[in-house]
Amino acid sequence: MSDIKKDPRIVLTLDAGGTNFVFGTMKGGEYYGETLSLPSNADDLDLCLRTMVQGFSTLIGGLDGEEPVAISFAFPGPADYPAGIIGGFLPNFPSFRDGVALGPYLQDKFSLPVFINNDGDLFAYGEALGGALPEVNSRLEAEGSAKRYHNLIGYTFGTGFGIGTVLGGVLNRGDNSCVETFCLKHPDMPDVIVEDGVAVRAIKRVYGEESGNPTHGLEPRQIAAIARGEAPGDRRAAVKAFDKMGEVAGDAIATAVTLLDGLVVIGGGIMNSAEYLMPGILRTMRGKMRQLTGETLDRVQMKVYNLDDPEEFHLFAKGDARKIKVYGSDREVVYDPQKRIGVMRSTLGASKAISLGAYAFALGELDK
Repeated sequence: MSDIKKDPRIVLTLDAGGTNFVFGTMKGGEYYGETLSLPSNADDLDLCLRTMVQGFSTLIGGLDGEEPVAISFAFPGPADYPAGIIGGFLPNFPSFRDGVALGPYLQDKFSLPVFINNDGDLFAYGEALGGALPEVNSRLEAEGSAKRYHNLIGYTFGTGFGIGTVLGGVLNRGDNSCVETFCLKHPDMPDVIVEDGVAVRAIKRVYGEESGNPTHGLEPRQIAAIARGEAPGDRRAAVKAFDKMGEVAGDAIATAVTLLDGLVVIGGGIMNSAEYLMPGILRTMRGKMRQLTGETLDRVQMKVYNLDDPEEFHLFAKGDARKIKVYGSDREVVYDPQKRIGVMRSTLGASKAISLGAYAFALGELDK
């Protein structure tokens, strides 16, 4: 991050959500001026593209003659990201399903290099460079722990269920730009995708089922207010809606950490209700499975810690370090047999992490 923080180049960024576009200008790894939010108009291709051009044009107009070196942004769902072509099964952007050469289109409009990546990928990349990963390692050092982490799994909770993975400091884009978990099986409904149990629509559906009022018309922030006792409604149903989402998400996260073995950071607006989501996530990840012989084993082979809890972080840092003798000598070495990972909420926020990831990716590509 030190080089990025000193870099004078300007990159235009965009967090392209299914509901809103958040445009930003990045310089030195930080926002340069105010961000701009516009409706995404995701179901109308012409209007959606005009909105993108409007947003980037507004940013350029506010630079007072300074020149951006690239456009770099996030888009949800599978695509051919290296080619800048968006298409395929895109629940949040139905107008793009037949294939849209978005990168080439914007290159023609602005005469700038354009880099597009999955939003979950850029969220994870930003958190790995300037968010959760360096923060955790710094805290471990401050606690005197020799443990350090190099891999990060980033999740975004919102209109969809996004994932990104950074392994050894390198963004894992996959061979087909298709590192995803939204299409894993829902643990309660194996023929349904897990995203239907984790996204915004899941909170609304479960609250409706639990309260007996499926046409309630409430949004997650309103359901969260009910859960906190700040608004009238079925408080038990509200708490259950978030807890169930955490439980379902925890199942998908457990699969990811089992395969990738890294820290987990979660971002997105729904994480404003982390106190109701984290119990379900942790309960599932810390759950048990069994063999046909009847033997039980942990769902996740590493011990799972809540890194937002100071007491748990202290135990996470401490681990189970001990000294053992080297056979045939009096020399001792430190041995910590405890395999462990942690789960935490994003402190950067999803949009900032995505913009930082987009900025770093663009500079890395330009420097090649």
